[in-house]
Amino acid sequence: MGQSPGHSHSHGHSHADGLPGGWAQWSDSPRLRSIIAGLAFALVAAIAGLILMWPTGEGTAEAIESAARIGLATERVSAEIVTSATEPCSYSSDEFPQTCRLLVLNVLDGPDAGTVLALPEINLQIERGIPEFAEGDGVILGLAPQTNTYFYEDQARSTPIAALAILFAIIVVLFGRARGLLALVAMAITVVVLVGFVAPSVLDGNDPILVALAAATIIAFVSLFLTHGFSPTTAVALAGTLSALGLTFVLSWIFFGWSNFTGFASSEALVLPVLNQDLRLSSLLLGGAIIGALGALDDVTVTQVSLVGELRRSNPEMPSSRLISSGLSVGRDHIAATVNTLLLAYAGASLPLLLLFAASDQSWAKVANSEVIAVEIVRTLCGSIGLIGAVPLTTALAASILTPGDETASPHDHDHEVAEVDESPRWEDFAPEDPTDD
Repeated sequence: MGQSPGHSHSHGHSHADGLPGGWAQWSDSPRLRSIIAGLAFALVAAIAGLILMWPTGEGTAEAIESAARIGLATERVSAEIVTSATEPCSYSSDEFPQTCRLLVLNVLDGPDAGTVLALPEINLQIERGIPEFAEGDGVILGLAPQTNTYFYEDQARSTPIAALAILFAIIVVLFGRARGLLALVAMAITVVVLVGFVAPSVLDGNDPILVALAAATIIAFVSLFLTHGFSPTTAVALAGTLSALGLTFVLSWIFFGWSNFTGFASSEALVLPVLNQDLRLSSLLLGGAIIGALGALDDVTVTQVSLVGELRRSNPEMPSSRLISSGLSVGRDHIAATVNTLLLAYAGASLPLLLLFAASDQSWAKVANSEVIAVEIVRTLCGSIGLIGAVPLTTALAASILTPGDETASPHDHDHEVAEVDESPRWEDFAPEDPTDD
């Protein structure tokens, strides 16, 4: 059966896109062209940054060599428990009783694959993290190249991690369908950018701030356009995301410098200068803040653009000032929840550290003044201000395009949509499609 004219017309204003219509209907919008020009400039600058700062691998090779020289890097091999016994250590005495774990293992890979060997005694009073083992349990052994001896490194966790990753992918695709699959692709690209570009480029001696800005811009472009589609809605949301990211960067740059963060508060920071003497740890902290702030921005900006589009559809004659005010009113609820989410995320990651400070019996002011805590406070507050700024920035950008009385959102068009689209919730809107349905 052929489609009725009204039905065909309603597809031109799909609710799947926050802004009414598509690129064809916005081709003559000077404001949208300005936004596209700004995005094009940001993309060209980011690509130029990737090309100029693309890692040569020399810094990574030097870091690996330095790590091996100081005994930080060891070869890791997989092994399987043959026997595990807990007995008094060979050096235990009645005055100083000591308990050791004795492990016999079958090496599964590496230069001694297939060899059965016994590890040196593991003192359980010193190595308190050694679990009970059963025959067949997988472990990771370290091989010290200087002495060619094996030692216990960690438990083998690849199987549960892989199972969880597969479960996550299935759930995302099952409920997100094609968009969920694209979100997984965007996530994979983000990991490639972080691991394949950011880390090696910083080790090559490039400024961590410039590296983070280039990487964050590329990640924003890929994740937003790939996940939400190449549409005017996504373009405006991306412009809001990059604007808010710029605000976060400026605030972080000011307050990180004002707070005189050195970057030496963490245990990792004590090792990094040994691996790369030219590494600027304070800049590394700021670069991390930039990338960390990007995570929650796209959710806020896409939501705001879609919200403004729906408000304009419902009342095409609404003045822009009222449109912005209405968009901000709804956006405040989203921001309140998102800011608290940021705080909980940072606090959860630092929970062991918070316990140590609680045991130190210091005042809150003294605890907050310590660099390792102060960094998280400044990072959280700057990121939260950037999130809050994303709402008015994105709302204003969307409202500047959706002017009152715009023909792409006329009441006549909206009446067609209301008359022909059933807005009541259905199970099919939430559940995956049944392949048995015709």
